Amino acid sequence: MRAIMTVTGKDHTGIVASVSVELARLGVNILDISQTIMEEYFTMILMVELNEANNSVKEVKEAMKKVEEEQGLVIRLQAEDTFHAMHRI
Repeated sequence: MRAIMTVTGKDHTGIVASVSVELARLGVNILDISQTIMEEYFTMILMVELNEANNSVKEVKEAMKKVEEEQGLVIRLQAEDTFHAMHRI
């Protein structure tokens, strides 16, 4: 299943590394990634692929809470279908 992850927070060294290491540990593949810095704020959007046999969206969200706390970030994850449904006019 594909999902959309957003990561925001005050810019500092190690954000991409901490997010990608945790995703790799969970067996989540990064399909696409876009990142930018807006003044002192870091923003990143990732399209990821979850192996539902290993992890659900809920389980990945829970695991990413540790990264959020350690790095001072806000991380959101939505199944691709949910993301599209919410952003459809």
